[in-house]
Amino acid sequence: MTLRKPSAVLPLAALVVAAAALTACAPQGAEPDGAAASGTAGASAGCAPGALATRTAGKLTVGTDKPAYDPWFAEDKPENGKGFESAVAYAVAEKLGYSKDKVGWVVAPFGKATAPGAKDFDFDINQVSISDERKQAVDFSSGYYNVRQAVIALKNSKAANAKSIADLKGTKLGAQVGTTSLDTITDTIKPSTQPAVFDSNDLAKAALKNGQVEALVVDLPTAFYITGAEVPEAQVVGQFEAAAQGEQFGLVLDKGSKLTDCVSRAVDALRADGTLAKLEKQWLSDAVSAPVLK
Repeated sequence: MTLRKPSAVLPLAALVVAAAALTACAPQGAEPDGAAASGTAGASAGCAPGALATRTAGKLTVGTDKPAYDPWFAEDKPENGKGFESAVAYAVAEKLGYSKDKVGWVVAPFGKATAPGAKDFDFDINQVSISDERKQAVDFSSGYYNVRQAVIALKNSKAANAKSIADLKGTKLGAQVGTTSLDTITDTIKPSTQPAVFDSNDLAKAALKNGQVEALVVDLPTAFYITGAEVPEAQVVGQFEAAAQGEQFGLVLDKGSKLTDCVSRAVDALRADGTLAKLEKQWLSDAVSAPVLK
């Protein structure tokens, strides 16, 4: 649309009309200065409790992997509300207006949940770290947990005595495929031998037990759980310093999902009112300290 530039003598009323016309010609979705670039300024109306455009009307579908590991879940039953991530999922659901009986769970393997393509969940919760690479394929909510990686090794192994990153360079290490734990091995430790890569933590733990690897890298809460309940002959060797950019777990959604903003608002509200901190203390209380490897 082309508008004639008003002359200096154009009446004030005409100037007002012209300004209105310019505004009408602005691209759809353009935000005035100060408005949220993501469109959140007008999104609150679409976040009415229980009224989201979910996969199933009136219900919220949450995905996670199977088995669902402690301490993130309990008894391999995400639906029971026990474990940090199960509790977080239900807290987010409540903020969105969905009671526990309106929440359903589906199995979503880690690799599939973060891959391009349509999803069969409204959001997924499965210790998925937010990264620019993954953002190319999926949406993320605000972060709900600040992550640190850790090393575990059998107590009678040489790796158990490591005091620094340099002490681990000659160690045969392992981690689950597609995780930031594996990234920590390749980018931070930079071992002299290729790390072993496993499809699941169960396979990784079996490899540690039978000597296929000398040590595993996992997130810190998982490290404490494995050594305390699953592989008691192993110990937490140490943790790594928090990444400069602050690694966080986020809820995973379809790329371009209409729910992303609302889910992020729910997570932000849970952080602001102290709910996330309370749940972290309740379910991840053991993951409070470990030697820092530098």
